[in-house]
Amino acid sequence: MKALLSHEPGGPETLRLEEVPDPQPERGELLVRVRAGAINYPDVLIIEDKYQLKPPRPFSPGGEIAGEIEAVGENVEGWAIGDRVIAVTGFGGLAEKILVPARAAYRLPEERSFEEGAALLLTYATSIHALLDRGKLEAGQTLLVLGAAGGVGLAAVELGKAFEARVIAAVSSEEKAQAARDAGADDAVVYPAGPFDRDGQKALAQLFKDAVGPAGANVIYDPVGGDYTEAALRSIAWEGRFLVVGFPAGIAKLPLNLTLLKSCDVCGVFWGAFAARDPQRNGAHVEALFKLWGQGAIAPKISGVYPLERAGESIAAMSERRVIGKLVVTID
Repeated sequence: MKALLSHEPGGPETLRLEEVPDPQPERGELLVRVRAGAINYPDVLIIEDKYQLKPPRPFSPGGEIAGEIEAVGENVEGWAIGDRVIAVTGFGGLAEKILVPARAAYRLPEERSFEEGAALLLTYATSIHALLDRGKLEAGQTLLVLGAAGGVGLAAVELGKAFEARVIAAVSSEEKAQAARDAGADDAVVYPAGPFDRDGQKALAQLFKDAVGPAGANVIYDPVGGDYTEAALRSIAWEGRFLVVGFPAGIAKLPLNLTLLKSCDVCGVFWGAFAARDPQRNGAHVEALFKLWGQGAIAPKISGVYPLERAGESIAAMSERRVIGKLVVTID
C-alpha cells in the first residue's frame, strides 16, 4: 500500500510517499481502507516533533479518517467487511490502509460522503466536550470564539448556536468573518495580526470587550493562544470560563490577578485524553453530534480537497493558517 511518511522531524516538504506492507488486524482491530482523511493543526505539529503525541518513525500523519472495513480481527462484534466507518486515529491516516481499534470506530451514515465523515469527529467532538463539560455553556449566555473560521472554531460556533448561546466570532479577516456568520455567529469581529506591544494589547482587549458587550463573555473558546489569550481574558464575565484549546500563535502566560478580579476559571481542554478516560461520556457526545448532523444544525465546512500525493500542500496551508474550516485528503 502507499503511505505518506515522516522519516525525520521537519515541515511538510520532508514527507515522502512510499510503498509499505499492508497491516494485518490483530485482536480487537479493524483493517480500514482509507477513502478520505482530514487535516488538522496537530498534523503540522506532529511531523515537527512539537506535539504531545510522538509516534515512532517512520509514521504517517493524519489523525482522522473515513473508509471501508477490509478485514476484521478476532474478538470484534458488530462490524463486517464493507461497513463504512469514521475514526480519530491520532496519526497514520495519510495512507491507503490503517488499523483502527474497533471500540474507536463509528458507523458513517449511508447518506454522508467519506469526505464529510472524515471532517466531523475531531473538531466537533473537541468542541462539544469543551463547551459542555469544561465551559458549562447554557442557553442565553455569551460565547466568544477566537479563531472562529478554523476547524474547531467553526464547530464551536455551530454548536454554540445549537445550544442557544449568543455567539461572537473573532477572526483575522473579513472573509473569515463571513464564514463565521454563515455558520450562525450572531456577530463577528476582525482582530489585527500580532505580535502586539502594550498599547496594541490594550486596543485588542478593548476590541473584544466592545464585541461581547458590557456584561462580558460567559465562555471564551481559545484555540489560538499567543498575545490573543490575555486580551480575550480581559473581556470575560464574572465567573466566566476560559477554555484553553490550542496554541498556533504561541503558548500564552496569564497574569493571574485577572482570574481573581473576575472570579473566573481557566480550563484546559484535552479531548483525546477525555475520550480515552471516559469513553462512555465521549460516546454520548458523539451520538449527540450525529443527531445534530442529521438535523442540519452542524455540517463540516470543507474548503479544500487534495489527493494523497499532494497532502503535504494541505499541511502547509494549515501551518500558514490559510484554511477556513477543514481540508480533506482523498485516497483512491
